[in-house]
Amino acid sequence: MSDAIIAETVHIGAERIQAYSARPLGPGTYPGVVVIHHLPGYDEATKEMVRRFAVHGYSALCPNLYWREAPNAAPDDAAAFVRAQGGIPDEQIIRDVTTAAEALRALDTASGRVGVIGHCSGGRQALLVSTAAPVDAAVDCYGAFALEPPPSTSTLRARPIRDRLPDVRCPVLGLFGDDDQFPAPAEVAELAAELDKHGKSFEHHSYEGAGHAFFSVDRPSYRPAAAVDGWRRIFTFFGRHLEA
Repeated sequence: MSDAIIAETVHIGAERIQAYSARPLGPGTYPGVVVIHHLPGYDEATKEMVRRFAVHGYSALCPNLYWREAPNAAPDDAAAFVRAQGGIPDEQIIRDVTTAAEALRALDTASGRVGVIGHCSGGRQALLVSTAAPVDAAVDCYGAFALEPPPSTSTLRARPIRDRLPDVRCPVLGLFGDDDQFPAPAEVAELAAELDKHGKSFEHHSYEGAGHAFFSVDRPSYRPAAAVDGWRRIFTFFGRHLEA
């Protein structure tokens, strides 16, 4: 497989939502992946993940979820503004990710199958999207507040999505750290039990010695061994559900 890709900022859907796109240049058809950025925003680390998927044979797209609220702000400033406003409403997340999935399926090189992945707040949102959008596989990387609301000290107003779990419509992979507080191991175990109760496919793995944001190469929280194994699991999971 060639590792030649094209990566660029695009605008998608009727609203012309800003998004970062990366896709293979070689001939053939490719599955799609919507990358949901983390709470710190539409930043360089997230764009690098988008390019990584393209190198591995996926057409990847990351919509800027803060585009409306802070259209020209730097990622840190946009994230601070959105955090102060309590976050992005769930229904808006679902609409924007659905728009991104439709854009991927409309590509001439599309295979027709699309997955979604998110880290941090994006992990919760990937799980949320799996209950309401036409995606074929979802990856939740340490998504917090799926079952319990944020602590009272937080400005975030994320609502638990426990009541949506019966509507999960695709296989889900969850990757977590044993040292994380949000979500803590007990919440991960409860999430697994809830999804099992509803007959949903949920593969999950937690890493000893890893906390929140262990995939973030530009942060002290980065744990190379956990991240390397996590990426292996992600590509195996997407390979099984998107490339079949």
